[in-house]
Amino acid sequence: MRPVGVLGVGKYLPPKVVTNQDIVAMGLDTSDEWIAARTGIRERRIADESITTSDMAFYAAQAALKNAGLTASDIDLVIVATTSPDYLGFPSTACLIQERLGLRNVGAFDLAAACSGFNYALATAAQFVQTGTARYVLVVGADSLSKWVDWSDRSICVLFGDGAGAVVVGEVLPEYGIVRSDLNSDGAQASILMVKGGGTKYPIGPAVLESKSHFIYMDGKAVFKVAVNTIVSALSESLEKAGLLPKDIDLLIPHQANYRIIDYIREKLGLSESQVYSNVHRYGNTSAASIPIAIAEAVEEGRLKSGNLLVTIGFGAGFTWATTIIRWGGH
Repeated sequence: MRPVGVLGVGKYLPPKVVTNQDIVAMGLDTSDEWIAARTGIRERRIADESITTSDMAFYAAQAALKNAGLTASDIDLVIVATTSPDYLGFPSTACLIQERLGLRNVGAFDLAAACSGFNYALATAAQFVQTGTARYVLVVGADSLSKWVDWSDRSICVLFGDGAGAVVVGEVLPEYGIVRSDLNSDGAQASILMVKGGGTKYPIGPAVLESKSHFIYMDGKAVFKVAVNTIVSALSESLEKAGLLPKDIDLLIPHQANYRIIDYIREKLGLSESQVYSNVHRYGNTSAASIPIAIAEAVEEGRLKSGNLLVTIGFGAGFTWATTIIRWGGH
């Protein structure tokens, strides 16, 4: 099958910055030190009412196309990883940006795997290119979870930020591109991180609004435990299956949820700080957007170059986790 890799990257962050001090000023019983010590987060970007998930996805997509040296007319398929779409159910966010890009007669769909969504979408896109069904696939990770949090709940509202990251996927030279993708899930852990209200089980109504169950619910301790117990073994297994060792990694980009988790991964794999990319202090948890935003920034900063071995791992609600190993460049 055709070797498939990333041809271009892009990102978009809304201009509004909300610092930990801003949250303290809202009257919540917390502090900059308390938030930073437990999460590593110092500030996050928040989309105001005029900016939707599809807006951010569109801007990131435009940047990725420009970076790839392509135009929208080159794209054969659009996949958007998100769990905070513009509209509940339909139409998909992918269809909205497909229309804004001026695309016609191409497939477009959303993929929901929460914070693992980008890795799931990247693996899905690769299949279309490998089989010759598509030449170029636009993959976007975008989320506006700040609109789904209770801003009076200090345990949740400090964690999330908004943003979008995008890549263009296509054929690359042999020896480059995606080495392997491993997707995993454990639905038995679904209850530890979820939005209980608003779906078909608990439709929006007075009871849901009164209970605030249309906001994100998270059992923080349980999520942390599941994350650290699955991520390191998943990364080790993926590397072993690819015939690689942790020392072969040039850059590891984990989902940017919590710096303690990121540092735990680094220590367990015996990686140096220079081998791990983190921007959680600037953006917080941007869900499906966190990995593609970090990839775009790593390229901008010169930390990801042709020939480098990039490893990404996403983990989040579902419970889902997914690993991708990429030999960067080749186009």
